[in-house]
Order: sequence, then structure tokens, then C-alpha cells
Amino acid sequence: MTAKKKIMMQGNVRDAALSILLEVSRNQAYSNLLLTRTMKSYAIKEQDKPLLTNLTYGTLQYRLTLDYYLAPFIKGKLDDWVRELLRMSLYQIVYLTKIPPHAAVNEAVEIAKVRGHKGTTGLVNGVLRSVLRQGVRSLDEITDGITRLSLETSHPEWLIRRWVDQYGMDTTAEMARANNEPPLNTARVNIAQTTVEKAMHQLKSEGAKVELGKVVPEAIHCHSGNIAKTYTYTKGWLTVQDESSMLPVYALDVQPGMKVLDMCAAPGGKTTQIAEHLADTGEVHAHDLHEHKLELIEENAERLGLKSIWTSSGDSRELGYTYEPNTFDRILVDAPCSGLGVIRRKPEIKYNKTEADLESLTKIQSELLEVAWTLLKPGGKVVYSTCTVDKTENDGVVLQFLERHPEAEKLVPEFFKEAGLSTPNGMLQVLPQHFGSDGFFAATLQKPAISE
Repeated sequence: MTAKKKIMMQGNVRDAALSILLEVSRNQAYSNLLLTRTMKSYAIKEQDKPLLTNLTYGTLQYRLTLDYYLAPFIKGKLDDWVRELLRMSLYQIVYLTKIPPHAAVNEAVEIAKVRGHKGTTGLVNGVLRSVLRQGVRSLDEITDGITRLSLETSHPEWLIRRWVDQYGMDTTAEMARANNEPPLNTARVNIAQTTVEKAMHQLKSEGAKVELGKVVPEAIHCHSGNIAKTYTYTKGWLTVQDESSMLPVYALDVQPGMKVLDMCAAPGGKTTQIAEHLADTGEVHAHDLHEHKLELIEENAERLGLKSIWTSSGDSRELGYTYEPNTFDRILVDAPCSGLGVIRRKPEIKYNKTEADLESLTKIQSELLEVAWTLLKPGGKVVYSTCTVDKTENDGVVLQFLERHPEAEKLVPEFFKEAGLSTPNGMLQVLPQHFGSDGFFAATLQKPAISE
């Protein structure tokens, strides 16, 4: 069942989705980045783009569930492209009520004819038509609660067990189900250039359906269209950013004229938000390991009309060689992490990560926090944040830091208390089910002021 040399089926949504699924599977590529590229290369029509997005994300989100449903109908080994084609077709049959099941089967058979051979075509046709006749088996057959939740929500069993240990069964179930819901289309208003009211009025005049965010004052939700294609965005009034990822800057509590360090800055959403909260005064030093990513920060800063941002690349764990101790009023350590809070945007994350990955990240996270503490002025504040929900990477890293630095004071910003998002440990933890945003964590640590 070896595939033929690839022939791109221009304009074919399902073949385009299959190409994305294969690249994600083979190369651990990110589906959200591939979508835009594939829409162009396949010349997908505007009206077909939502279906392409749905097929891609839906098939990825429910991969384990689909494999459970397919297992009784498959004998022997399948080529990866055949398995992905069957998964995608079964996703349509089980989850997309607007697509007639026979249409999904016929489309799959046509793709198999182009990509494979007669035997492959017969196999795809036979498996899918058997599914239509017999239906899929019930998840109720599974008696173990963790295994059933793993298959129902398509999260690896080790991850469900880990979350149950950390959050309990009920919260884990809510979180796993929320991860399979579509992400909100959210933007941040550039308060250095305009007001929330003006930005919303401008968007509405362009035909967009918008409403205020749930927690952050300058967050808005857009329920139609592409924010990045609006005039409001082009003129520098908006940044596309998830609402929960705006919270760490509130924890940072920047004031005009301050000198601020963003240690892991790319793609720059928080960097530009810091500059906006500074009213574009003072200095924002944005560092990132990858030099090519700094261009995106610089482009966004220019579009937003911000002139207080300075960029440079390199390993931020070595910034002690670049700056003197006690240099910055505020430091943001938005640390590299497992990304388990953004599964609804990158569903492949839950299959690509391992427990060993999570443990290895804590070393890097702790090292970054140590460097930040050295560079922070007495009386200054450092915010440690991640886009994960894993407590080892979050509370664990901060509590270990506090053991090493008993002089550090852990602060709970009033903003977090008012939003009902502060944890018993005095930190911020947003879960995907809280207000439809990404999972996010933040903790504020203050360095003692020098007594006179």
C-alpha cells in the first residue's frame, strides 16, 4: 500500500487536510502554522477554509478516540497516510452531522485512488462502509474511569492520570473536554494609541461582531471574520492575543518610565503589551533565543507605533553577562514550557509530549528565574509565567525558588483576586474551562527593598 508520488489535488479540502495531518504526524509540525501555508498552496476557496480547519483540528483532537473506533475494522499494518485518511473520514461520519456519511466515504475513496493503488482504494472503501453498516463501538464498554476519559476526550492516559493527581477527576474531565472546543478569536486593544470603546466601534463599522473580554479590560472577542485582516488591526489598534496570556503583564504592575526585561519574548504579544502599559515610556528589553523571531516583535512594534522596545537574541540564562545585577525594575520570565494550556490551539501537543519532557523543562525554567532574580532591582518585581496547566512546571518551580530565596515575597495582585483566579498558593492559574481562554499560570515575586 505504498503511496504514489504525491499529486496535489488543487482545491480539494480533504486532500489538503490529509497533507497537514501527515506533516504533523511525520515531522511533529504545528497544525496552526501549516493551515495558513496549506490554504495557499492548495488554493483553497474562502468558503472552504472553515471546513479545512474543522477537518484538521477535529481529526487531531479526537485521534485516540478515532483509533479506538477503527480498531475492530482494521487487520494488519497500514501506511501512515491510509490511517490518517481513515481517521479523517471517520471524524466526518461520527462528529460532523452536516456531511452525509456516504459523501465522506466517496471523498475518501477518490483520494485513495489518487494517492494509492487499487488495493488501497478497496481497503479504504471496505473499512468505511463496514463502519456505516455496523456503527462504532461504545465507550461505555470501558469500565476504568481514567481509561474511558482518556479515550472519550483523546488525551493520553498518562496525562489524564497526572492531571487527576494534580486537580482531581472532575476538574480533569472539564479541562480535557474544554481542550476539544474551538478557541476564541481574541485581540488586545493598543491602549497607548486608542481606547477600547473606539476600537470596538471601528471594528463594528467594518462589520465585525465583537464583545468585551471576560477578565482583561483591553481584551475583546471577535465572533466573525479575521481580526488580522481588519483596518482596525492594520492601523495598529489591535494585537491578536489570547485573553489569559494578557494576565502576566497585569501581575507585572509596570509604571511609566520603568526599565523592563522580557526574557523569553517571541512572538512579542506580552512585550508590546508591556510597552503599551508603560505608555511607550521607559525601556522594554526583549530577548529571545531565536534571532529570526525578533523580526516579528520589531514588525509588530512598528505597526503598533511603539518605540520603547529593544530586541536582542541569545540564551537568556546568560543575560548575567550582558547586564549588571540590579538593573531592571520589572522582569517577565514567560518561560518555555510544555504548552499543555494551549491544546485547543495545538492539539498535537498532547500526543508529542512525555512526562520526561515536563521534568526536563523545570531545570531550564528554574535557571531563568534565578538569572531574573539577580538582574532585578531591590524592590522590583519578577513575574514567572507559563502557558501550561502542569503544577510541576508552575507551582513546583516557584515554591522551590522560594525555598532557595526566603527573602522573596510572593504577591497576589488584587486583579487576580477580583477575577477569582488566584490559587490557594497565592498564584494565578487559569484553566481552559474557566472563561474559554487558554490555560495559563503566573506568579509575582518581589525583591526586598534596601532599608535606609
